[in-house]
Amino acid sequence: MDAHQPSLLQGFAASPQPPGSPEVAPENPVARVILETPVPHLDQPYDYAVPADMAETAAAGCRVRVRFGGRELNGFITERRQTTEAGVRLQPLRKVISAEPVLHPEVLRLCRAVAERSAGVVADVLRAAIPPRIARVEKEPRADAEAARQALVEPTLNAYDGGEAFCAELAGGQSPKAVITIAPNAMRGSEPHATPNNWLNVMAEAVAATVASGRGAVVVVPDQRDVDRVCTFFDEIFGSSAYARLTAEDGATPRYRNFLAVSRGEVKIVVGTRSAAFAPVRNLGLVLVWEDHDSSHAEPRAPYHHVRETLLLRSELEDCGLLVAGWSRSPEAQRLVLTGWARELTLPRPALRSRAPRVTATSASYEVERDPTLHAARLPAAAWKAAHDGLERGPVLVQVARTGFIPALRCERCRESARCLECQGPLALDASRRDPQCRWCGTVAHGWACLACGGQRLRAASIGADRTAEELGRAFPRARIVSATGARPSSDVSGTGTLVVATPGAEPVADGGYAAVVLLDGDRMLARDSLRTAEEVLHRWFAAAALARPQAEGGVVVVTAADSPVVQALVRWDAAGFAERELVDRREIGLPPAVRSAALTGPVEAVDAFIGRLELPPTVQRVGPVILEQEEARHHRWLLFFRHSDGPAVTAALRHRRAVGSANREPVVNIRVDGDTQL
Repeated sequence: MDAHQPSLLQGFAASPQPPGSPEVAPENPVARVILETPVPHLDQPYDYAVPADMAETAAAGCRVRVRFGGRELNGFITERRQTTEAGVRLQPLRKVISAEPVLHPEVLRLCRAVAERSAGVVADVLRAAIPPRIARVEKEPRADAEAARQALVEPTLNAYDGGEAFCAELAGGQSPKAVITIAPNAMRGSEPHATPNNWLNVMAEAVAATVASGRGAVVVVPDQRDVDRVCTFFDEIFGSSAYARLTAEDGATPRYRNFLAVSRGEVKIVVGTRSAAFAPVRNLGLVLVWEDHDSSHAEPRAPYHHVRETLLLRSELEDCGLLVAGWSRSPEAQRLVLTGWARELTLPRPALRSRAPRVTATSASYEVERDPTLHAARLPAAAWKAAHDGLERGPVLVQVARTGFIPALRCERCRESARCLECQGPLALDASRRDPQCRWCGTVAHGWACLACGGQRLRAASIGADRTAEELGRAFPRARIVSATGARPSSDVSGTGTLVVATPGAEPVADGGYAAVVLLDGDRMLARDSLRTAEEVLHRWFAAAALARPQAEGGVVVVTAADSPVVQALVRWDAAGFAERELVDRREIGLPPAVRSAALTGPVEAVDAFIGRLELPPTVQRVGPVILEQEEARHHRWLLFFRHSDGPAVTAALRHRRAVGSANREPVVNIRVDGDTQL
């Protein structure tokens, strides 16, 4: 047992040793084991005796099987000890599943810190940190460790205020923390590794400086497409054997093979998605996260931890550098700058203006006066002209809100929502019939007519990529139409006369940049009711606009949306300013990330009792309950808002109360800390 950690089942695993038990190891005969179980009240280490025949294989960090509560459970040895609690006779380890040490002490500390911050269970974090074992991979011959070759990286960061000093500190073995908003088109033409996605060069430059100091680096990106781009670029800079990629989409065997290469110290650089934040890199010098606002960085399973927070904790625990980079800026990243925890690497405004495209909003007074049909047209005159002229100079990108043909309908003449005459529910088109059908009561609207204007023709309320591509194909008959979505990605495009219709995040890279970028459906994207809507939309716009050519080369971006702070931030190319205003506004009304939050959901009686028994600091604000209709029964949701300084006390209280409820077999209450999906 851990003498420093209170237990609800103190001494449970330390039952009397049965007669005839094998001899124990002569040195450090006690193995401290953390169980692979999500049960909250078992979230602590337990001591077991190490049989003599396992003395060599039962090393700290390896997988074992133990007897616990009448069952056999898997776990990890966290350490070998000489003694346990006085008067306790321990059960022996049942089996060493693998002698490969995969749980390193620094990773265990990180997993515990993440569990404490997220009010979760350590075993749930370990599930994300350590991939499933593939036995035959452990038997493969080890590859000779190969150092990264001398990296020839264009000094992109020198253009940013503070960038050169940041790299110098990394190369000198220091651990600087920084936030950077990448400017578009930092490299052009015949420069080495020229690419519209110059963020790759920024990453490579920071990693190269870290490797030069003899330390390792971890790069975490949102999705597989970004992993492929980073790895392709790193192949040229460092060599394919100098880094390991950790992503579940590569498959279980390659993922575990690469994980072992990192665990054994064969490589110092890791590139991957969410779980790569826990990669056991030796002598870690830098952790880097790209587009920290992206929802893919949030773990969808308990305890719902986020890559950004995981890397912040790791930076503190292992005293390594950190770089938060993106086309835009999240309020959380801006908070790091304003509190002084991280420095800001900024590009001077003259340099930014020379690299950015010209951004025009259709809501500008000049455009409103020129286009009297602006309020009704999905492709206003300014957007149509930008696309038409751009096709003569190069490829054109059109970003739309969604994929496919969206079923919600409006009157084609007056744009009023199409409603059911029986219940006023929304009408939608079903693939099996030609007439619209109510999504509430199921009534088929034969011979539908608009109550406002009498029109009988319908139009999709929010048209997706497929429908938009079809319509633009008619509007620009000579253009080659390319549809790029998450389901049908396109890696890159080139040539004049190509019009790309893409959903957010699926925009392909154009060789030399897009001549024009049109951002459609702005008002519909901003109409979504969520705390994060404005910043998420701005992130999507910046990511697409960054693919355009500079203004000097004719690059233009047109955003079709009503005037708002989000639109103005894009026009001014001021992501940091918008993030700071968002942070100030949320501080005034007490919403994240100015404060922290926790959402508690469960059966009515269980979650209400859970809330009532919590011992929280007096400054914690409780909001609720909100009634949620579930399939099985009615549920309640409570929200807690608390100061950052109260975070450890609140999450400790949540963990303790959940452990007590688990031991008493009370109904499960779901806890999600800092999860904005509930707000």
